[in-house]
Amino acid sequence: MLFSDEYFEPSGRGESNLRERGSRFLGYVFPVYNESDYKKCLNEIKQQYPDATHHCYAVVMHPDQSYQRSTDDGEPSNTAGKPILRAIIAAGLTNVMVVVVRYFGGTQLGIPGLINAYGETARTAIQAAGRLQQFVEDEVTLEAAFENEQEIYRMAERTQSRIVNREYSSTVKITLKIRRSLSVTFKKNLTDFPAISLING
Repeated sequence: MLFSDEYFEPSGRGESNLRERGSRFLGYVFPVYNESDYKKCLNEIKQQYPDATHHCYAVVMHPDQSYQRSTDDGEPSNTAGKPILRAIIAAGLTNVMVVVVRYFGGTQLGIPGLINAYGETARTAIQAAGRLQQFVEDEVTLEAAFENEQEIYRMAERTQSRIVNREYSSTVKITLKIRRSLSVTFKKNLTDFPAISLING
Protein backbone atom coordinates (compact mmCIF):
# COMPACT_ATOMS: atom_id res chain seq x y z
CA MET A 1 0.00 0.00 0.00
CA LEU A 2 1.38 3.42 -0.89
CA PHE A 3 1.97 5.59 2.14
CA SER A 4 -0.43 8.50 2.48
CA ASP A 5 0.05 11.55 4.67
CA GLU A 6 -3.53 11.03 5.93
CA TYR A 7 -4.24 8.72 8.86
CA PHE A 8 -6.92 8.18 11.48
CA GLU A 9 -6.79 7.97 15.27
CA PRO A 10 -9.60 7.21 17.71
CA SER A 11 -11.52 10.36 18.65
CA GLY A 12 -11.32 9.29 22.28
CA ARG A 13 -12.02 6.31 24.44
CA GLY A 14 -14.69 3.80 23.52
CA GLU A 15 -16.38 0.88 25.24
CA SER A 16 -18.48 -2.15 24.32
CA ASN A 17 -19.74 -5.37 25.86
CA LEU A 18 -20.83 -8.75 24.55
CA ARG A 19 -22.29 -11.86 26.13
CA GLU A 20 -21.67 -15.19 24.45
CA ARG A 21 -22.90 -18.45 26.01
CA GLY A 22 -22.34 -17.19 29.52
CA SER A 23 -18.98 -15.50 28.91
CA ARG A 24 -18.81 -11.75 29.24
CA PHE A 25 -16.54 -9.69 26.96
CA LEU A 26 -15.75 -6.03 27.74
CA GLY A 27 -14.01 -3.92 25.10
CA TYR A 28 -12.02 -0.73 25.70
CA VAL A 29 -10.36 1.62 23.22
CA PHE A 30 -7.56 3.99 24.20
CA PRO A 31 -5.60 6.55 22.14
CA VAL A 32 -1.89 5.71 22.68
CA TYR A 33 1.35 7.12 21.24
CA ASN A 34 4.13 5.07 22.85
CA GLU A 35 4.76 1.92 24.89
CA SER A 36 4.46 3.83 28.15
CA ASP A 37 0.95 4.95 27.16
CA TYR A 38 -0.36 1.52 26.33
CA LYS A 39 1.24 -0.19 29.33
CA LYS A 40 -0.41 2.41 31.56
CA CYS A 41 -3.80 1.76 29.91
CA LEU A 42 -3.40 -2.00 30.24
CA ASN A 43 -2.51 -1.64 33.91
CA GLU A 44 -5.59 0.55 34.40
CA ILE A 45 -7.84 -2.19 32.98
CA LYS A 46 -6.15 -4.94 35.00
CA GLN A 47 -6.68 -2.92 38.17
CA GLN A 48 -10.31 -2.32 37.23
CA TYR A 49 -10.93 -6.02 36.48
CA PRO A 50 -8.39 -7.97 38.58
CA ASP A 51 -10.58 -11.09 38.69
CA ALA A 52 -11.14 -11.34 34.92
CA THR A 53 -10.14 -14.60 33.21
CA HIS A 54 -8.22 -12.85 30.40
CA HIS A 55 -7.02 -9.34 29.47
CA CYS A 56 -6.33 -9.59 25.72
CA TYR A 57 -5.24 -6.66 23.60
CA ALA A 58 -3.76 -5.29 20.40
CA VAL A 59 -1.84 -2.08 19.77
CA VAL A 60 -1.18 -0.22 16.50
CA MET A 61 0.95 2.94 16.35
CA HIS A 62 2.63 5.32 13.88
CA PRO A 63 0.94 6.91 10.85
CA ASP A 64 1.89 3.95 8.61
CA GLN A 65 0.62 1.41 11.22
CA SER A 66 4.16 -0.04 11.36
CA TYR A 67 4.04 -0.77 15.10
CA GLN A 68 1.72 -3.71 15.79
CA ARG A 69 1.50 -5.84 18.93
CA SER A 70 -1.11 -8.30 20.20
CA THR A 71 -1.51 -10.90 22.92
CA ASP A 72 -3.91 -13.76 23.62
CA ASP A 73 -3.22 -13.68 27.38
CA GLY A 74 -3.76 -17.41 27.84
CA GLU A 75 -6.47 -17.93 25.23
CA PRO A 76 -5.68 -20.44 22.44
CA SER A 77 -3.12 -19.05 19.98
CA ASN A 78 -4.46 -16.39 17.58
CA THR A 79 -8.02 -16.49 18.96
CA ALA A 80 -7.97 -13.15 20.80
CA GLY A 81 -5.10 -10.77 20.05
CA LYS A 82 -5.14 -11.31 16.30
CA PRO A 83 -8.93 -10.80 15.91
CA ILE A 84 -8.61 -7.57 17.92
CA LEU A 85 -5.70 -6.49 15.72
CA ARG A 86 -7.68 -7.27 12.56
CA ALA A 87 -10.55 -5.11 13.82
CA ILE A 88 -8.16 -2.18 14.28
CA ILE A 89 -6.64 -2.60 10.82
CA ALA A 90 -10.07 -2.99 9.22
CA ALA A 91 -11.15 0.29 10.82
CA GLY A 92 -8.06 2.04 9.41
CA LEU A 93 -6.93 3.25 12.83
CA THR A 94 -3.53 3.85 14.34
CA ASN A 95 -2.20 5.20 17.64
CA VAL A 96 -4.75 2.98 19.34
CA MET A 97 -4.96 0.20 21.89
CA VAL A 98 -7.96 -2.10 22.21
CA VAL A 99 -8.28 -4.26 25.30
CA VAL A 100 -10.92 -6.99 25.57
CA VAL A 101 -11.56 -8.37 29.05
CA ARG A 102 -13.18 -11.80 29.34
CA TYR A 103 -15.04 -13.35 32.21
CA PHE A 104 -15.41 -17.07 31.49
CA GLY A 105 -19.01 -18.25 31.73
CA GLY A 106 -18.42 -21.98 32.07
CA THR A 107 -19.06 -22.98 28.46
CA GLN A 108 -16.25 -23.47 25.95
CA LEU A 109 -16.77 -21.32 22.85
CA GLY A 110 -14.37 -23.16 20.55
CA ILE A 111 -11.85 -21.53 18.24
CA PRO A 112 -14.37 -19.91 15.84
CA GLY A 113 -16.47 -18.69 18.75
CA LEU A 114 -13.52 -17.04 20.46
CA ILE A 115 -12.33 -15.38 17.25
CA ASN A 116 -15.81 -14.00 16.59
CA ALA A 117 -16.38 -12.81 20.17
CA TYR A 118 -13.07 -11.00 20.52
CA GLY A 119 -13.27 -9.51 17.03
CA GLU A 120 -16.86 -8.30 17.45
CA THR A 121 -16.20 -6.81 20.89
CA ALA A 122 -13.21 -4.92 19.49
CA ARG A 123 -15.15 -3.76 16.43
CA THR A 124 -18.04 -2.30 18.43
CA ALA A 125 -15.69 -0.58 20.91
CA ILE A 126 -13.79 0.99 18.00
CA GLN A 127 -17.07 2.13 16.48
CA ALA A 128 -18.05 3.73 19.80
CA ALA A 129 -14.73 5.61 19.99
CA GLY A 130 -15.08 7.21 16.54
CA ARG A 131 -12.32 8.34 14.17
CA LEU A 132 -10.30 11.54 13.98
CA GLN A 133 -8.50 12.51 10.77
CA GLN A 134 -4.84 13.48 11.12
CA PHE A 135 -2.01 14.30 8.72
CA VAL A 136 1.72 13.64 8.68
CA GLU A 137 3.36 17.05 8.90
CA ASP A 138 6.75 18.53 8.04
CA GLU A 139 8.23 21.33 10.12
CA VAL A 140 9.80 24.38 8.50
CA THR A 141 11.24 27.56 9.96
CA LEU A 142 11.13 30.80 7.96
CA GLU A 143 13.00 34.02 8.59
CA ALA A 144 12.12 37.48 7.32
CA ALA A 145 12.23 41.15 8.13
CA PHE A 146 9.27 42.42 10.16
CA GLU A 147 7.63 44.04 7.15
CA ASN A 148 7.33 40.58 5.53
CA GLU A 149 5.82 38.83 8.55
CA GLN A 150 2.24 39.10 7.25
CA GLU A 151 3.25 37.43 4.00
CA ILE A 152 4.36 34.37 5.97
CA TYR A 153 0.98 34.27 7.66
CA ARG A 154 -0.78 34.46 4.30
CA MET A 155 1.33 31.58 2.99
CA ALA A 156 0.50 29.55 6.07
CA GLU A 157 -3.20 30.24 5.66
CA ARG A 158 -3.19 29.18 2.00
CA THR A 159 -1.75 25.77 2.92
CA GLN A 160 -3.66 25.45 6.22
CA SER A 161 -0.34 25.25 8.04
CA ARG A 162 -0.04 25.54 11.79
CA ILE A 163 2.16 28.14 13.45
CA VAL A 164 4.00 26.41 16.30
CA ASN A 165 6.63 29.01 17.25
CA ARG A 166 7.61 32.66 16.78
CA GLU A 167 10.91 34.30 17.64
CA TYR A 168 11.57 38.04 17.43
CA SER A 169 15.01 39.62 17.37
CA SER A 170 16.40 41.79 14.55
CA THR A 171 14.21 39.59 12.30
CA VAL A 172 11.20 37.34 12.81
CA LYS A 173 11.50 33.54 12.72
CA ILE A 174 8.30 31.55 12.36
CA THR A 175 8.06 27.76 12.58
CA LEU A 176 5.21 26.06 10.74
CA LYS A 177 3.81 22.54 10.59
CA ILE A 178 2.76 21.75 7.01
CA ARG A 179 0.89 18.74 5.70
CA ARG A 180 3.52 16.58 3.98
CA SER A 181 1.72 16.42 0.63
CA LEU A 182 1.74 20.24 0.51
CA SER A 183 5.22 20.94 1.87
CA VAL A 184 7.11 20.44 -1.42
CA THR A 185 4.84 22.94 -3.20
CA PHE A 186 5.12 25.32 -0.25
CA LYS A 187 8.93 25.28 -0.45
CA LYS A 188 8.91 25.75 -4.23
CA ASN A 189 6.61 28.75 -3.87
CA LEU A 190 9.12 30.37 -1.53
CA THR A 191 11.26 31.20 -4.57
CA ASP A 192 8.65 33.85 -5.41
CA PHE A 193 9.42 35.58 -2.10
CA PRO A 194 13.19 36.26 -1.93
CA ALA A 195 12.70 38.34 1.21
CA ILE A 196 11.66 35.17 3.09
CA SER A 197 14.37 32.62 3.90
CA LEU A 198 13.94 28.94 4.65
CA ILE A 199 16.37 28.28 7.51
CA ASN A 200 15.17 24.83 8.56
CA GLY A 201 13.06 22.10 6.99
